[in-house]
Amino acid sequence: MKFIENKLFASRVKSDNVVASEKWLGYLVGPAGALLLNAVLASYLNVYYTDVLKLGGIWGGSFLVIFPIVSKIIDAITNVIMGQVIERTRTKEGKARPWLLFSAPLITITALLLFMVPNASETVQVVWVMLSYNLFYSIAFTIYNMSHNLMVPLSIRDTQQRGGLSVFNNISSVMISGIIVALIFPMVVLPMIGVDKSAWITVMGIIAILALPLTLLEYYYTKERVTAENADVKQESIPLLTQLKSVILDKYWVCLFLYLMIYHLGSNIKNISLIYYCNYVLGSYNDGITQTLVSVIGGIPMGIGIFAVWPLAKKFGKRNLTMAGFVLYAIGGAVCLIAPTNMVVVLIGQFIKNIGGLPCAYVLMALFADVLDHIEWRFHFRCDGLSASLLTIIMTIAAGVANGVFNMMLAKCGYIAPEFVNGETVAAVQNAATQNWFTFGFLGFEIITAILMIVCLAFINIEKTIDKEQEEIRQWKETH
Repeated sequence: MKFIENKLFASRVKSDNVVASEKWLGYLVGPAGALLLNAVLASYLNVYYTDVLKLGGIWGGSFLVIFPIVSKIIDAITNVIMGQVIERTRTKEGKARPWLLFSAPLITITALLLFMVPNASETVQVVWVMLSYNLFYSIAFTIYNMSHNLMVPLSIRDTQQRGGLSVFNNISSVMISGIIVALIFPMVVLPMIGVDKSAWITVMGIIAILALPLTLLEYYYTKERVTAENADVKQESIPLLTQLKSVILDKYWVCLFLYLMIYHLGSNIKNISLIYYCNYVLGSYNDGITQTLVSVIGGIPMGIGIFAVWPLAKKFGKRNLTMAGFVLYAIGGAVCLIAPTNMVVVLIGQFIKNIGGLPCAYVLMALFADVLDHIEWRFHFRCDGLSASLLTIIMTIAAGVANGVFNMMLAKCGYIAPEFVNGETVAAVQNAATQNWFTFGFLGFEIITAILMIVCLAFINIEKTIDKEQEEIRQWKETH
């Protein structure tokens, strides 16, 4: 990527310490475009497939079960490849950042293709859906997401400054995308577009195009200081098997990735189930108020947490605070299950649940960065690319499995998609089995995953030694 050496593509951040423009533009505003797009897709792409394109009955209901899982296997392969590409990238602008620049136009183009499915034969539609899905997730978003996930770990060594960037980074994904996906979409957008295909294409086209300039903003206002430390150190390409053996032998890394696997599986099942649960269990189809209320009351803690979570993490520790949060998370879910059709009870439970989710939402990447530094301390080489690729694999496989399992249950329970009649959306009444599945997916499954995540986090006590390990890394570099 020699063109990156051109001054036109140089980072606008020059300071050795984190600056305000870096926080606000590089870690908050910049990522909002791609993360918003991904959040919308995670919540509503399956709705587009089942309710607008009516793909649920293809291959006897098995297409939307098999296709997401197979696609994520392909995605897993491209993630491994991309991780090694990043690990071997050497430019003045870093090893991960240049790929943010490369991904910007790809994300926009492939996202548009996801929705521009032609009105053609079933075979043509199936082929288009499979190709567009893999172009977006296996190529475009893989390149972006792996690069984006390494921005905090590679930003700076200082754990306090790095923790601040982690908070800003997660504000972008939790707050900005959350407000639009969880509030504006169900309250305004979904009632307006219903199952009108042309309206879906227009709305998603706007979001996809917006991602382009914002991703460029993220590129220009981030900086890889940790990568720059190694610029004068002779670096050898560490074989993939050596890297893999190293991370698998480290208990912190293994426990963190087990935690991430469980977390993303639970989150994906919940996110897919949300709109169906609100439409058919708690409220009525696209009523513009049910999902909005659930999101507003449940999401209020996320706004408060911007100011509270990092001071608490510094006082009690990132791991300890996150574990305590998941206790509340499970309690909140249990409260909802007491009366899953009662709006007041569900709102109270969601409020408790999202208070518990605060630490996970805002400090996770800081803990991830600590583990990557620990790997470097232990083996004297970094495994950023491999770790980013495996993190993305976990996220993509979890999404594929969640989609496949969810759609399998839709077919098994007898879900009936709404119809577009005389310019209006007409929804069917779902049977008890279907409603129970929506309730378990949105409320019950995450109680189980919260308990499992507490167990995983109990073994990640890296914060006790990370400062000492970072100092030893600096000393080692001075003598090599």
